[in-house]
Amino acid sequence: MSHPELTLLSPPYDRLAPIEVTQDVVRRCARSPGSALLWNLEDVRRHQVVREVVGARPGGLALVVVLPTPTDIERLPEVVHAVQRCRPHGLMPRHDGIAVADVAAVLRRPPLDLPSEVTDYLAWRGLVVDRDTTHLLRRIIELSAELRTITALSRSLYLSRRALGRRLLTRGLPVPSHWLQLGRILRVSTRLQNTEVSVSALAYEEGYPDGFSLSNQMHRLIGVRPSQVRDHLGWEWILEAWLRREAESGGLAPRAADEINAGARTGTVPMILPAVHRGRPGRRISPT
Repeated sequence: MSHPELTLLSPPYDRLAPIEVTQDVVRRCARSPGSALLWNLEDVRRHQVVREVVGARPGGLALVVVLPTPTDIERLPEVVHAVQRCRPHGLMPRHDGIAVADVAAVLRRPPLDLPSEVTDYLAWRGLVVDRDTTHLLRRIIELSAELRTITALSRSLYLSRRALGRRLLTRGLPVPSHWLQLGRILRVSTRLQNTEVSVSALAYEEGYPDGFSLSNQMHRLIGVRPSQVRDHLGWEWILEAWLRREAESGGLAPRAADEINAGARTGTVPMILPAVHRGRPGRRISPT
């Protein structure tokens, strides 16, 4: 059974809509938050054509890839490298009858390693920083799961508040408190998309005084409310919204802001391929 080469899944997640493999069409797909491209690698001979389009897709537009058969992967190993350079959100094995629910399950899954995925995304978007700063950002995102203040963060990083702020400022990046808040918002967002718990109960569990505090901070950081996050799957569009807010408010250096406003670049950022999903949340098979 043949499937369209490139399809779009967008809210309310009730159908996979075939789209043309052109950059103009793909750019328009990014206008709806929570959208994702599904790249069906059934015809591996065309992988270079599609890679050029999906690799240059706008920031915030997730990519899910349906892998070719194991025989095709063995025969054309460069296909795997082409997929890797496109920074996919998730992978699915080759099978007939791709269901919308299976793709949506991949899209809503929490990142296996949130700190690394955030810095990989930043590099893909053109915000390339030195290794030490990348490690620092990963630690801040990691510590955001348990820390709430910059004083506690600085103490955990063995840096003074001034040294920590200067480290990010000199590299044209947002202030430490905004990274701490970003980590919390990303974790809350993935929980909103994977649970029926009320916003108020979830806010309390995540250390917010109440649901209003969570909602107000989320709106200030990314411009949307928890109900919208729950209905728009994925986390890349949330990170992209945060980056755009920082660019607009002067939180990013002019050159970094230009990178965000210009759209994604096709780079060769090294990263680990995500796990292959069978379509049911929580079941993952590592690619070989």
